[in-house]
Amino acid sequence: MRPTTRRVLAAAAGLALLAALPACADDEKQAAENVPGVSDSEVVIGTHQPLTGPAAPGYSKISAATKAYFEHVNSKGGVHGRKIVYKVMDDGYNPANTENVVRKLVLDDKVFALLGGLGTPTHTNVLEFVKTQKVPDLFVASGSRNWNQPDKYPTTFGWQPDYTVEGKILASYVKREFPGAKVCHFGQNDDFGRDSLAGVEQVLGPVAAKQTYTTTNQQVGPAIGALRAAGCQVVISATIPGFTALAMGQAAGQGFKAQWVVSNVGADYTTLSAQLGDKKVILEGMVADNYLPMAGDTANPWIQEFTKIHQRYNAGNPVDGNAIYGYSMAYTFIQAMLAAGPDPTREKLVEAVRKGGFRGPGLTPFRYAEGVHAGYGGVRLTKVSNGAQVYFGPAYTTDDGDGAVTEFTEPPTNPPADAVPTS
Repeated sequence: MRPTTRRVLAAAAGLALLAALPACADDEKQAAENVPGVSDSEVVIGTHQPLTGPAAPGYSKISAATKAYFEHVNSKGGVHGRKIVYKVMDDGYNPANTENVVRKLVLDDKVFALLGGLGTPTHTNVLEFVKTQKVPDLFVASGSRNWNQPDKYPTTFGWQPDYTVEGKILASYVKREFPGAKVCHFGQNDDFGRDSLAGVEQVLGPVAAKQTYTTTNQQVGPAIGALRAAGCQVVISATIPGFTALAMGQAAGQGFKAQWVVSNVGADYTTLSAQLGDKKVILEGMVADNYLPMAGDTANPWIQEFTKIHQRYNAGNPVDGNAIYGYSMAYTFIQAMLAAGPDPTREKLVEAVRKGGFRGPGLTPFRYAEGVHAGYGGVRLTKVSNGAQVYFGPAYTTDDGDGAVTEFTEPPTNPPADAVPTS
């Protein structure tokens, strides 16, 4: 080939490359613009919450705290320069309503992701829709094992300990502290109650008696009466706050003096005290569990930071366990967004959570890994003593299979400056 010909071909190739560069840049810009809910200035996410209905007492405060935390992060510059916009829609803890509001969030509002959708029966009703839309479905506010099915629901992740993990740990405590006692179970008539019972019976074998309730019927007297008639000495309760209060109130009214051991989702002392009023004395001695700093532990650095945020952005609500839940979950979401990088896509966000490695306010590690979409792997026991809910003993971890319940002894992490993660 003659030199002149080579020069002509080289020049032509260079011009072709230069022409291609703007096209590549345009393609990248177009791809970024096509990510639902993401713009140069904000990321729009959404949730369904029980702002009204049977689960509203206590739980309606979670999204207010989550939103307050995002306002705090936005005041510090957001995530990679983008502010977080959190759209909260009320489903009244009604699965039919949940379907309607989630479809609106995804199809009309074009949210980037769903965060913290609350409730086992409610969120189960939208799993197939979320799957077909390929929406990141992060940190469902429920301990159902439904969220840990990566092969079936690849974009859905839990956050709190699942109810079987919790049930195993609570049952291990009962087995150790109440040997030979007649142990019974009272639970919600859905996967919440069933998963809890599965964990309990994995440790204790079949319980002496079991009763269930539905959230549409507050008449729990007959169920509590049946547990009393069965001679139950310990009742492990998988209940939301309103039904914890109803059950324990009925037990007191019937002179049924069992030891109550309650799932963390229905055991926040501040919430229960507000519901029971003058009768809150019946909570004395209640054993439960938690996996986050206790709201009343003002010496805890996480509580100190969250309280500052609360006073500025959420002062109309109490600093209780539900608020700490909302702040802590939001903190994990910011970690996930940072890990997804400065040009987030739905796929990058899902992959960031799948890789895990997050640490934060929790007392035990997350279980996130390839093939595992479950959240926290354990809890620590609490007890109401002299009108305060306090931790006792070590934290414990386990799995939702036949793994042992073991002590977890690593010290908790401290919050970064302003409780805003940088990685």
